[in-house]
Amino acid sequence: MRYKSYILTLFYASATLILVFSIVRYPQIAFESSLRGLQIWWDVVFPATLPFMILSELMLGFGVVHFMGILLEPLMRPLFNVPGTGGFVLAMGFSSGYPVGPKLAARLREQQLVSRSEGERLLCFTSTSDPIFIFGAVAVGFFHDAALGISIAIANFAGAIIIGILLRYHDRKGESTPPAREHTSPLIFRALQAMHRARIKDNRPLGKLMGDAVLSSFQTLIIMGGFIIIFSVVIKFVTLGLISEILAYPAALLLALFHLSTEMSQSLIVGFFEVTQSMQYISELTTEVNMQTKIAIAAALVAWGGISVHAQVASIISSTDLRYQPYFIWKALHALASGVLCYLIWTPLQPFTSHLYQSLPAFAKHVPGGGLDYALEAIQHMSQYAIITAFVLGLFALIPLILQKVYTRP
Repeated sequence: MRYKSYILTLFYASATLILVFSIVRYPQIAFESSLRGLQIWWDVVFPATLPFMILSELMLGFGVVHFMGILLEPLMRPLFNVPGTGGFVLAMGFSSGYPVGPKLAARLREQQLVSRSEGERLLCFTSTSDPIFIFGAVAVGFFHDAALGISIAIANFAGAIIIGILLRYHDRKGESTPPAREHTSPLIFRALQAMHRARIKDNRPLGKLMGDAVLSSFQTLIIMGGFIIIFSVVIKFVTLGLISEILAYPAALLLALFHLSTEMSQSLIVGFFEVTQSMQYISELTTEVNMQTKIAIAAALVAWGGISVHAQVASIISSTDLRYQPYFIWKALHALASGVLCYLIWTPLQPFTSHLYQSLPAFAKHVPGGGLDYALEAIQHMSQYAIITAFVLGLFALIPLILQKVYTRP
């Protein structure tokens, strides 16, 4: 164990020294790549994510999370083995993209609304990409066909649901929050009562609550920006130097194992670190790699999120007792499940994708360009997705109650 600690120390120190030497040796390349990372953060990530983070903090203070917790308890507990408050994290995570889901899971853990085991389950399956990124950036921006985003989106979200169901067995011996007590009053009335009690318990004035929400959101986004910039530099040096050739060999062996073209090894290397740039590599592959394989690999990398997102998640949960190791393992499984699902549904969906695209005006038809226009468009679309997701979860939550009444009726 002691030698393992020394090896880790040597590895971290060596990697940092190599990166510093590379930046000093090639300052122009480092500057251009860091500037590109800053542009991605400022033009796209910052305006798209900030409103949702602020609103999420406000909804926690106003008791909306407690309202959804009571309302979605009949669905979330038997399906995912998490309390109903996890429905709020699921809706926001699916609509807003990573790392909003992990951020909210960490906040629920800080407020003792979930146990550590339940928080880790939420952490692992609510960290997904958002529809705007899948359709706007990946499908339209890199592959120039919005219909391709349908396969990626279905695989990404269906894979997350499957992982969430499997996660109900994660750390089963760990603590669980007690289920809601049986009541004779209507479900909606109990949910409203829980929301009111939570707001009274918080007891922060509106100005204080909004200030705390803005401050917390800015701190998280600044951390995200730092990771995006540094990983933009790391990826540039990795793809240019000897490290790329070293990593390409095991990647090529993995691809050969699945009878896939070794030409995609560079895409896997870049995608391991960061998603957006890997999509460009995949879209530029030669015609030797068919579109079905390209989209399946793209779906897997989108589900994985990249080490850049993993580092952001590790930073977000560092103030809690949630562990990063389960997140790493289950995100790898999510990537595998999404890639396989996308490959399997590709052929059956082909007759319908072009028709479906004609009826999807909400999806972006251009590459996100950043700035105020993108922020307003992102807020509009992601708000719709969050409301739709919460509404669907609410409908499913009513099914167990209806069945219970039917079968217990004398």
